[in-house]
Amino acid sequence: MFVGMDFGTTNSAVAIAGQDKAAEVVRFATSAGPAQTLRSVLAFEANRRDAHHNVVPLVGHEAIDAYLHSDGECRFLQSFKSYLTSRLFTGTSILGRTYSLEDLVALIVSHLRRAAEAEGKAVTRVVAGRPVRFVAEGGETEDDYATGRLVEAFAKAGIGEVVFEYEPIAAAYYYESTLTEDQTVLVADFGGGTSDFCLIRLGPGRAKLARPEDAIIGTAGVGIAGDAFDRRIVEHGLSAHFGKNDTYLSGGKALPMPAWVYAKLERWHHVAFLNTPKTLRLLRDLQRHVDDPEPIEQLLALIEHNLGYHLYRAVERAKLDLSRGEETLFRFDHAPVLVERRIVRSEFESWIGKELAAIESCVEGLLDSTGIAAERVDRVFLTGGSSLVPSVRAIFARRFGEDKISAGGEFISVASGLAQRAREVFSA
Repeated sequence: MFVGMDFGTTNSAVAIAGQDKAAEVVRFATSAGPAQTLRSVLAFEANRRDAHHNVVPLVGHEAIDAYLHSDGECRFLQSFKSYLTSRLFTGTSILGRTYSLEDLVALIVSHLRRAAEAEGKAVTRVVAGRPVRFVAEGGETEDDYATGRLVEAFAKAGIGEVVFEYEPIAAAYYYESTLTEDQTVLVADFGGGTSDFCLIRLGPGRAKLARPEDAIIGTAGVGIAGDAFDRRIVEHGLSAHFGKNDTYLSGGKALPMPAWVYAKLERWHHVAFLNTPKTLRLLRDLQRHVDDPEPIEQLLALIEHNLGYHLYRAVERAKLDLSRGEETLFRFDHAPVLVERRIVRSEFESWIGKELAAIESCVEGLLDSTGIAAERVDRVFLTGGSSLVPSVRAIFARRFGEDKISAGGEFISVASGLAQRAREVFSA
């Protein structure tokens, strides 16, 4: 069997293709029923240990259940794919044991491998997805460094041979299975951390090419996607509730609240980093010097009750609501924290204006660099969670026409395409 693995910032998936069978996505058991994706999260619960008294790492849906219902100390980790480009983050200490970033990634990959092996055969080689550009927070490209870390992580997970494929190209393979004629296609894949694009020739004629990669006209990517949209909802819609716009008195002067605190709040996987004695003391001290102490009390409660994940889920629901309708009532009610705010779609679209412009600029750059005019693109295939955001879809409707747009497989297209690519790679 041929295996494709999509290790994502937010969700991961694995698919299997046979020699003459279409790719099928492996399902994961959850308390809500079978799921086609696995949350890319880990939990380490102090009370859950093996016979040797080592903490048992929990993955995906089990990790979330432990985090939500644990009656003891529980460390919850998420979005660690975003650290692959960071030369500063090499590892972390969890309940007395040090884990490298590669160790953490390997735990997710091992879970995906075992899920695939449940279908009957050992998995030692895979085709895995990667973004077109691995971009660090400072904007610099870190492709070799990030892929090197992934190779090590896959090896730790028992996979000695890994071939990487750009995620939008994998999504193109998924889309190609629906074609009966040759087309020039722009594939746009919107993940949690990156938006990636590929211009490619697809259809029956591709099989006649000497090499599959000869069908690729060009690729491009930008380090902006769903997580960035979430951050803007927190920044513009919610941070004021937690005191961001307040001032405190110091030496007779009114000073703004520390920006770095709210920068952590805007990155939901960084909220836990605020739960340190030093930061909590700082916030308690500032609280004594503001006109209204309640917003800071709400922020402290959010941090001390470890509600970052709950806040993220509420933000995610609001984003989905705004993809379906013109407005939503954001409500986050986890005592003692209560946030209510009505958000309209036009407001949300203004918050993410810079991100939308960056995505559009990336697409235009791809057309310019390849010399392919929009009129020569037969179809545009949109996939990934943020492809559901109307203002994202509108970028492509304006440039190519609504009648050229197709969409689907938002969370499984990449894994499915990777399995099909694995059949080509390992059958050669």
